[in-house]
Amino acid sequence: MFVSKALKVNEKNHLEIGGCDCVDLVNNFGTPLYVMDESLVRENCRIYKNALDNYYGGNGLVLYASKALCTMAMCKIAEQEGLGLDVVSGGELYTAIKAGFPMDRVYFHGNNKTVSELELAIDNNIKRIVVDNRQELFHINRIAAKKGKTVNISFRIKPGIDAHTHDFVQTGQIDSKFGVALENGEAMEIIGEAVKLSNVKVVGVHCHIGSQIFELHPFEEAARVMLTFIAKIKEELGVEIEELNLGGGFGIKYTQEDDPIEYDQYIKSVSKVIKSVCEDKGIKLPFIVMEPGRSIVASAGITLYKIGTIKDIKGVRKYIAVDGGMTDNPDMRFISLSMKVLLPIKLTHQRQKRLRLRASAVNPETCWVRT
Repeated sequence: MFVSKALKVNEKNHLEIGGCDCVDLVNNFGTPLYVMDESLVRENCRIYKNALDNYYGGNGLVLYASKALCTMAMCKIAEQEGLGLDVVSGGELYTAIKAGFPMDRVYFHGNNKTVSELELAIDNNIKRIVVDNRQELFHINRIAAKKGKTVNISFRIKPGIDAHTHDFVQTGQIDSKFGVALENGEAMEIIGEAVKLSNVKVVGVHCHIGSQIFELHPFEEAARVMLTFIAKIKEELGVEIEELNLGGGFGIKYTQEDDPIEYDQYIKSVSKVIKSVCEDKGIKLPFIVMEPGRSIVASAGITLYKIGTIKDIKGVRKYIAVDGGMTDNPDMRFISLSMKVLLPIKLTHQRQKRLRLRASAVNPETCWVRT
C-alpha cells in the first residue's frame, strides 16, 4: 500500500502525520482539516535548493509556487529555506507582504493582473513581474512612469511543447490562455515593443509547459526552445536576456501507479542542456529560475474528513459521504485526479469491500475506494 513518507501507523493503529495522531487532530480541530508535516516541506525545499547549487553553481533561484499552499507560515518556511516566491494574485502577494517575505525574491505571475495588483507589486518593489500580454505591458509602463520607477520584467512565452499530461493542465501550447506565442511571431513582436518603453526593462523570459509531468524530455526541450529564442532576441533586437525561468509542473506521487522522477533530476537535466546550448550558440549562461509548487507541499500533507451519511443501495453499491468536496479539493472533479484514501483507524485491518466515497457538495464527484 502506498502512503506518503509523512505518514505512519502508531501503536494505537491510528494514522499519524508528522508525529501527530490524526484522530486527535480531528477531535481537537474538526474537519475538513488540512494537515502539513513541516519537516518534509523543508526537506523538499532543500532538495531543489541543493540541486541548483550542485548542478548549476547556485546561479539561479528556486521559487515556491505559492498557489499550491499560500499561508503566512508557508511563506516564512520558504524564506527560511532560501527560496523565492511565485505569486499569481494580489491576495498571494498581500500574504507574502504580511509574512514579511523579502520582496526582492518575489515574482508576480498571472494572465489577468488588475491595475491595483500591479500597483501593489510596483509599490513594494518586487523582483519581477512576469508579463502575460500586451495590455499588461502598457499598464506596467504607465504605472511605473507615474511613480518615477523602472520595473524589471520578464515575458511568459508559449514554447509549443507537448508536455504529455492532462489536457486541462497543459499550458505551453499556442491555444493556452497564458502568455505570448513563439510560433506566430507574437513573442518577438511584444519584446520588440517593450525594449522601446522608458519605464520597463526586459531582463527575462519564462515558460511553463504544464503540471504533473513525469518525464525529463519536455523540460529539456523547453530549455532548448527558449535558449534558441534568447539567442534570436540578441541577434534581432540587440538585447541580452539575463534570466531563463522554466516554470514548474514536476509530477508527484498521488497513487501507487504514479512514478515521479527524483526532484533534483529536473534541475540536473536542464542544467546540462542549458550549458550545452549556450556554448553552441555563443550566449551567456542565464540566471535560471524553477517554480516547484505541489512537489514541495503535496507529499507533506493530507486532508482529514469525517464520514457522515452511509447509503447502501442493495445489490448496487454502498455510498459513503464525507464532509468535504469540490470546495476544498476541486482537482479531483476537473482533471479526473486519483488520490489515495485511508481510514485513520484500524489501518492494519484488511478489507476488500468496494465502496464509493461521495462529497457533501452538490457536484457529483466520486472516488472509488477499496478498504
